[in-house]
Amino acid sequence: MEAKQTVFVNEFTNGILDPAQEMLGPVKDGGHVVANTAPGCWGPMITPSIRGGHEVTRPVFVEGAEVGDAIAIKIKSIQVTSSATSSGNDQTVEGRFEGDPFVAGICPGCGAKNPETVIEGIGQEAIRCASCGEDVTPFIFTNGYTLAFDSNRTVGVTLHKEAAEHIAHDGRTYMATPEHSVQNPIVTFAPHDLVGTVARLRPFLGQFGTTPSRPFPDSHNAGDFGQFLIDALHENGLTREQLSDRTDGHMDINRVREGAVLICPVKVPGGGVYLGDMHAMQGDGEIAGHTADVAGIVTFQVIVIKGLTIEGPILLPVEEDLPYLAKPITMKERETARSVADQWGVTKLEESLPISFIGTGANLNEATDNGLQRAAETLGITIPEVMNRATITGSIEIGRHPGVVTITFLCPVKYLNKLGITQLIKDQYSHTSQSY
Repeated sequence: MEAKQTVFVNEFTNGILDPAQEMLGPVKDGGHVVANTAPGCWGPMITPSIRGGHEVTRPVFVEGAEVGDAIAIKIKSIQVTSSATSSGNDQTVEGRFEGDPFVAGICPGCGAKNPETVIEGIGQEAIRCASCGEDVTPFIFTNGYTLAFDSNRTVGVTLHKEAAEHIAHDGRTYMATPEHSVQNPIVTFAPHDLVGTVARLRPFLGQFGTTPSRPFPDSHNAGDFGQFLIDALHENGLTREQLSDRTDGHMDINRVREGAVLICPVKVPGGGVYLGDMHAMQGDGEIAGHTADVAGIVTFQVIVIKGLTIEGPILLPVEEDLPYLAKPITMKERETARSVADQWGVTKLEESLPISFIGTGANLNEATDNGLQRAAETLGITIPEVMNRATITGSIEIGRHPGVVTITFLCPVKYLNKLGITQLIKDQYSHTSQSY
């Protein structure tokens, strides 16, 4: 098919990122994608017919993207369309899944695998097997809340029992669930343990990336959640070595928001860019395990970077989100540094720009090691050098507990030139006054 300048997306996977499935598009290199995303974690988690724990968009083929390249994704806008949602801590229900509650749901009544469901009433017993009528949700809340937003989507307020139950009776409307989404709206559970709590909105994408080189349940496309797949008995089980085929699209890093740039590996022809799991807000770590899942409209641009072979994503956050030590050096700071350098006979100052490498693993230590290794291999330097630079010109930040981090530091331009991304980073931080 002829590549399009703009591709519109409102279709979803069944929870499996499968490189053998036909992609949407293609979109031109430099073109744009406009996507209506479905809510992430909780809705799919109580819909066992979805086989991956999330409900992400069908991947888009990017013209000219070949295995071994990278795709820069410029996030132009993120708009929340839900007017209410529910979330909270989760607890699994034994007997309603085989090994992995995100992937292998079963009906405790008739034994159906990944059963289709119907909603009967509201509350945590409302999700029923379409065949036998048994309660089939693999997850319930330990502490949950229902959150309603103002019309401008700037703040949310947690609701009392009566308001939560009112929303629960018309969940798809309040959550603005896209037409082709099959998930049960989580507001059906009507949780109300927190009442009157005020939270600011700062929406971002928990899922954003490219298609792995083998089928992956979408929520497990990361080094921490991917641990559930190792030696699993279901059809998407894999070995520890095969886990490296992931692309870490499921990051839950709150800095993947409007204005940021995400550079993703291409591991299948066309890249297969997908997204979902939009969140209304989240503190670093997503320590509750879940945050406020919402539907929304996302617009982004894709740019192919030829020959940039990376194992996982690189993030260029908006400057506001950079650690203090990793913010671009200003003209005034550089002038002061020049005077110190002259005093001590240092003839040349480094030219540097911010960069953030994503690392994932079974725990935060493994994720940090993974991110340090990716940074060193990509830049062609040693891990100790990355450690030093991240210590004095950057920071290690938690994306998701238990195993997603960002390794952020000021990187010498001479390293970035070899990767062909210097101009991309300069454009991202062009409003900061610097002297090169």
